[in-house]
Amino acid sequence: MTILHTPRLRLEPITDQHLDGIHAMNQLPEVMRYIGGQPETFEQTAAWIADAQRCWAAWGTSWWAFIEPTSGRAAGAGCVKYARREDELPADLDSLRCNPLEIGWRLHPDFWRQGLASEAALCMADFAFDNLAAPELIAVRHPDNLASARVMDRLGMRYRGLETWYGEMNATHVVSRGDWLRL
Repeated sequence: MTILHTPRLRLEPITDQHLDGIHAMNQLPEVMRYIGGQPETFEQTAAWIADAQRCWAAWGTSWWAFIEPTSGRAAGAGCVKYARREDELPADLDSLRCNPLEIGWRLHPDFWRQGLASEAALCMADFAFDNLAAPELIAVRHPDNLASARVMDRLGMRYRGLETWYGEMNATHVVSRGDWLRL
């Protein structure tokens, strides 16, 4: 599992040691507004981390905890993982390898409006293109989530339209490897 670094964050593959910090973020209505619409319970966050660990084991990529190095606090989380059309993660994770790799992120509100989502996303995209040889990356968002749209724009992603991902219609953005390398 790969630890990544940005000028202001350490991206650690998410584990149970991050549970309290990630749950502190995922239980906030303003964080989950566009991600399922409801705050998560402690048990839901624990199950989400367990799923991420399964994905790390199967694919060598999944969710990272964004750690602010000075305080050690979880500032957010982000991923490079195989996207899926269905809401639930399948038992056979290899079945998702035919889908594109997705990049995603979320931040605790204490870390909003500081450019950290863009900083972490640039680092994760480099990982996807350099280490995983991704031909493209997609990013999906609730159509009303304009803050994420701005991060996608900063990544050079283009809007592709509304598509079904995770069991619902999402605004979908894409950047090809060739376009990424030209940035």
